[in-house]
Amino acid sequence: MLRLAGKEVSDKILEQLRGSIEELTAKGRVPTLGVLRVGAREDDLSYERGLKKKFEQAGAGVKVTELPLECTQQELDSAFDQMNKDDNIHGILVFRPLPKHLTDEHLIETIDPGKDSDFMDIRNMAGVLAGRKDAPAPCTAEAVMEIIHHYGIETKGKKAVVLGRSLVIGKPVAMLLITDNATVTVCHTKTQDIKAECQSADIIVACCGVAKMVTRDFVHEGQVILDVGMNVDENGKLCGDVDYDGVSEVASAITPVPGGVGTVTTAVLLRHVVNNCRLMHG
Repeated sequence: MLRLAGKEVSDKILEQLRGSIEELTAKGRVPTLGVLRVGAREDDLSYERGLKKKFEQAGAGVKVTELPLECTQQELDSAFDQMNKDDNIHGILVFRPLPKHLTDEHLIETIDPGKDSDFMDIRNMAGVLAGRKDAPAPCTAEAVMEIIHHYGIETKGKKAVVLGRSLVIGKPVAMLLITDNATVTVCHTKTQDIKAECQSADIIVACCGVAKMVTRDFVHEGQVILDVGMNVDENGKLCGDVDYDGVSEVASAITPVPGGVGTVTTAVLLRHVVNNCRLMHG
């Protein structure tokens, strides 16, 4: 079984960015990500700690704005507007889903497309939908494909099953896989017999947000499993959407959680911020 570790993929991306970051910093422009977080969910905090460490190591910056869980819509929108207008912030990341009493409508409608590092604005999805291989995609979807390409996983003519249909990962990763010549089935809460769909696949991308939903009986020998999930299990430990211990005994390759897709997602996010900074300041 091949463990699809994200670190070597991430390290490769960071090495490619090093020169650009040094060049921008020399001009007094530090590529900086603005993070907007409501509340303090442990999975959000874990990802935030990881991205701050990686950005700082690369010479980039992260500016976090934390709002209380009970904040109002006006407070959320105002904090977002400040980031959106700040010339020293070159990318914006909003932790979602937001609490149920809040909506991201204002954020999506007003975000500067040049700061839309994780592609909240549906217009920025056009390149992915059109199948342009040079088009940036939502960070997590792009990270999945970075892992696939780095480890030489064949997608042409293969059947891929995507568990989840969100705009953040499910739909865009499905489009990227189609562009890579895979035949894709997208499963969701209304899909009949998800287990059977998974059993028929060559590649499974698990992004449903349900801890350890994909168990050993969902898979067969030879499958490649990419676990996008970031959950907290009953023991308070981070885990994915896949039962790693059981599935890894059967699958031919699998990403761990933590240490898999999330690690690469952070590097892809940095790449988006660096590219945005270069476009804003030259």
